[in-house]
Amino acid sequence: MSTMVYPREEKLDKLSQEEIISNTKLVMQGLEALKNEHNSILHSLLETIKCLKKDEEANLVHEKSSLLRKSVEMIELGLGEAQVMMALSNHLNAVESEKQKLRAQVRRLCQENQWLRDELANTQQKLQRSEQTVAQLEEEKKHLEFMNQLKKYDEDVSPSEEKEGDSAKDSLDDLFPNEEEEHGPGSPRQHSSAVAGAQQGGYEIPARLRTLHNLVIQYASQGRYEVAVPLCKQALEDLEKTSGHDHPDVATMLNILALVYRDQNKYKEAAHLLNDALSIREKTLGKDHPAVAATLNNLAVLYGKRGKYKEAEPLCKRALEIREKVLGKDHPDVAKQLNNLALLCQNQGKYDEVEYYYCRALEIYESCLGPDDPNVAKTKNNLASCYLKQGKYKDAEVLYKEILTRAHVKEFGSVDDEHKPIWMHAEEREEMSKSKHRDSAPYAEYGGWYKACKVSSPTVNTTLRNLGALYRRQGKLEAAETLEECAVRSRRQGIDPINQTKVVEILKEGDGTERRRSLGGSVKYENATDGSEE
Repeated sequence: MSTMVYPREEKLDKLSQEEIISNTKLVMQGLEALKNEHNSILHSLLETIKCLKKDEEANLVHEKSSLLRKSVEMIELGLGEAQVMMALSNHLNAVESEKQKLRAQVRRLCQENQWLRDELANTQQKLQRSEQTVAQLEEEKKHLEFMNQLKKYDEDVSPSEEKEGDSAKDSLDDLFPNEEEEHGPGSPRQHSSAVAGAQQGGYEIPARLRTLHNLVIQYASQGRYEVAVPLCKQALEDLEKTSGHDHPDVATMLNILALVYRDQNKYKEAAHLLNDALSIREKTLGKDHPAVAATLNNLAVLYGKRGKYKEAEPLCKRALEIREKVLGKDHPDVAKQLNNLALLCQNQGKYDEVEYYYCRALEIYESCLGPDDPNVAKTKNNLASCYLKQGKYKDAEVLYKEILTRAHVKEFGSVDDEHKPIWMHAEEREEMSKSKHRDSAPYAEYGGWYKACKVSSPTVNTTLRNLGALYRRQGKLEAAETLEECAVRSRRQGIDPINQTKVVEILKEGDGTERRRSLGGSVKYENATDGSEE
């Protein structure tokens, strides 16, 4: 008779699923063998019962057969349970495999979801860039439409609008010099610093940056810095991506952004950008390039606005040396640099140097651009201001009269009894008022010359007011009123009260040298009448 093999009880708790299955199969084999053995014994007992005659023996055999039947039933029950366990094991395996499939699908869906998120983020960035580009193009379109309208109404522009445009343009004049303004109609054309820079260093400011510059100064003149600054930053970022940081175009864009910051009085940020631009230009173009001189000049003007005149002066002198070396000592850009250097020295009380620089600039302008160039009048006006601070009132008066006489001659061709400059009319009225024969003639009899000669520059207007203030200082009240009335009527919206106030304060001071020097503490570099260019 076969024997059943059972696993040891102490190991049942430690069996894995595979071991349980293998042991169950082994038990099923044993139970099958035991069942077959019991069936054979039961069959033999039934055969024996048929042959037996005695009742006692037959009863005993019946009892044994009953026990065997119960044993067979128990074996069949065990086999059924083993089969259930096997079926349960197969079901668990199927569930586990399905679980693994689902996990794989979840991982794949997560990957696809992440990829879709990345694609969405990239698409949103592209959309944002496209919207910014569209906004910039819309602004450029508006600017071009505005410029076309201006061309139609150039002759009707008011003096105040002209002055604002001149001031905004002068603030970036050294980056993009305008050849048409630098040369008079009858003078020979000179090479601008941009052209000379191209000849010397092989670099010229690209046309797209010039266009961007014009757009930026248009926004700056309107006070729309929220448009001008992002426009500069976006252009700077694009240039750095395409050309790298150390490129002359990047330096040019840094200059433009720095000057916009300076107009907003953000001097710290402007100084950082200008120093960065200076380093790039020195590295890429050389230390003697006109573009380097332009950046040095802008940095010097920035220091001057912050009152750091001693730090600004060596920068301005270095810019002057570069321009003299590259452009020649008689170039108009050299005269511009001399004007700025004179302003810095004037704020430090170095009046001998101031007179030298202004006189030299005046000689260059008169020889290169002619006596009728606006820069000649500006420089004379600045030199007269220097004379006022030193108490040289006669010298200042001579220069003011020269400016007004030149404006008169430019219109009428000569000075005669019928066509006298306005200052002569003013002095005649002064003499008549003292002799008790005050001239009651209306202003229009001799004031129409100013409107006719179309002299609407801030320099001539300021000269009228400054000479009027000087006449008041000398006690010539009637002459002063005449000039001031002419200035007000000729350009009511173009009056320069800041410069006038400075001159009046200078003239009201006593003869003390120290008190006169204390008035030179603030120079308005952005004002065209101060003769500076940036």
